[in-house]
Amino acid sequence: MYCRVRAGGFVSCPTIRMPRKRHMNLGVDQPKAAIIAIDLHRGHLDMNVATMPTSPEVAQRVIAANKRLFDWARSAKIPVIHLLTQYRDVAEIASNPFWRTRAEDPKATRKNVLRHNIAGMPGVAIIPDLYDSERDLVVDTKKRYDCFLGTDLGFTLRAHGVNTLLVTGVNTNSCALATTTAANVRDYAVIVVKDCVETMDGPALHEAGLLCVRTAFGFVLDTSEIQQLSLFSPVAKSAA
Repeated sequence: MYCRVRAGGFVSCPTIRMPRKRHMNLGVDQPKAAIIAIDLHRGHLDMNVATMPTSPEVAQRVIAANKRLFDWARSAKIPVIHLLTQYRDVAEIASNPFWRTRAEDPKATRKNVLRHNIAGMPGVAIIPDLYDSERDLVVDTKKRYDCFLGTDLGFTLRAHGVNTLLVTGVNTNSCALATTTAANVRDYAVIVVKDCVETMDGPALHEAGLLCVRTAFGFVLDTSEIQQLSLFSPVAKSAA
């Protein structure tokens, strides 16, 4: 857009309208958010070493989407907390009865579960483009779909005064869904960031996971919608 010089030397410039912030009731009086980034690691997203990979297209898409979200969140002083699955040995995996059946089914998407993310494997590493070692927090004791189970995630959230979770990562229909459910019953407000979650199990189960969330456990918004929420603006955070 350009300014125009009118008769008499007056300068007329078009009005630039900034997008208005959107108000939304999350059910908490003073939302304080954190990103819960689930299993954005090489074991799912790096095709060179992944033991339970998404498709290459899904990996590329979800990495790019999360990078956009994380860059914005860090600028808005919203902490990024990475949850990383890691087992000491195969016994910690095989103690789950259903997972043992997946390992015995050559057609299962999770058929490599007994060889997935054991400590020391190259897959046990957050995708480098998504990790800021100086600002991000890491919880690397996740061993089941529910990110609260057996980890200090709850302690970390309480220590930072967090009451609202922005859930991202892999897989929509297992870890993201289980963690959203667990957060809901612990009385956290939850938003699943729909462009930042994905699954190795295909589009139908991705959509099914999101449907379960929005029906009973939390909100489903994309990154652009979250960025337009007034409650996540720097002004709203400082006022709180």
